[in-house]
Amino acid sequence: MKKITLFILVLLAFFNCKNDNALEEEIAKIDVDFTVERFDRAFAEATPNDLSNLKSTYPFLFSSRIPDSLWVERMTDSFQVILNNETHKQFGDFKTVTNEIGDLFRHLKYYDKTFSELRVITLTNFVKYREKLAVTDTVAVIAIDNYLGSNHEFYANLPRYLVQNMVPSQIVVDLASSYAEKQIFQSQKKTFLDEMIYFGKQLYFKDKVIPFKTDAQKIGYSNEQLDFAYANENMIWTEFVENEMLYNTDSSLPARFIADAPFSKFQLELDNQTPGRLGQFIGWQIVRAYMQNNDVSLQDLMQKEAIEIFNKSNYKPAK
Repeated sequence: MKKITLFILVLLAFFNCKNDNALEEEIAKIDVDFTVERFDRAFAEATPNDLSNLKSTYPFLFSSRIPDSLWVERMTDSFQVILNNETHKQFGDFKTVTNEIGDLFRHLKYYDKTFSELRVITLTNFVKYREKLAVTDTVAVIAIDNYLGSNHEFYANLPRYLVQNMVPSQIVVDLASSYAEKQIFQSQKKTFLDEMIYFGKQLYFKDKVIPFKTDAQKIGYSNEQLDFAYANENMIWTEFVENEMLYNTDSSLPARFIADAPFSKFQLELDNQTPGRLGQFIGWQIVRAYMQNNDVSLQDLMQKEAIEIFNKSNYKPAK
């Protein structure tokens, strides 16, 4: 009996793989029309005489409250010059990231027929790492000095759990997160379960629109951190359930298990061994279970309420 069950599972995995490959081949044929506008390079190479042209081309990047004299000073600011050199050294022609953004746009077009390509603009922002990028309906702005590599000297005084994701490969991951946030609807985020499902939706969205990224990259974990999460999934879930966290509205729970942090806070001896954001990880697995057990489109998923997703997921972590 066990051999028959194993055979069926292998057969299902084989056909799912074939279907996934066929889907990716179909998506790869979708045309995308965009270019990455390197404002960072244009500003690096500009002279004061070029400022007027830059302002007319990128008016939304220049605040009316900042006088032209300060922009001219910034052109020769010593740290700005170093930023220009470091970003150019790391990214060069930006081809690898541009190709990944193109793949993201193809998947967004496939799953959302109303999507159209945006202007993608790169700049530097003096390493304001909490403002890595911004996405509107027409423009995606990426501050590439926040993606120079986890060992870059600019980040020496930043927490390691943040720095590990300040790498070029995470640019398209962060873009996917921004697009997910624009599509997710939940009428409330009152309970810990609401928070988990919100981020579970975001991570499942990444499953679909950036399948070329690993699970570790999608959630921003190292491979070791992801291995820990999967290996201890049942223990994590048991802690959440037995301590009656799911429907709890205690505002400390998102800080302990959802927000960026060096580790999750179970208030146990093993805390230092855990990665942060394990609540997001569990939410991801709940949403994956829901989508596996229900015939729902990606667009419909993003509109579903957390409690419906949970109740219909039949989520059971592996022991």
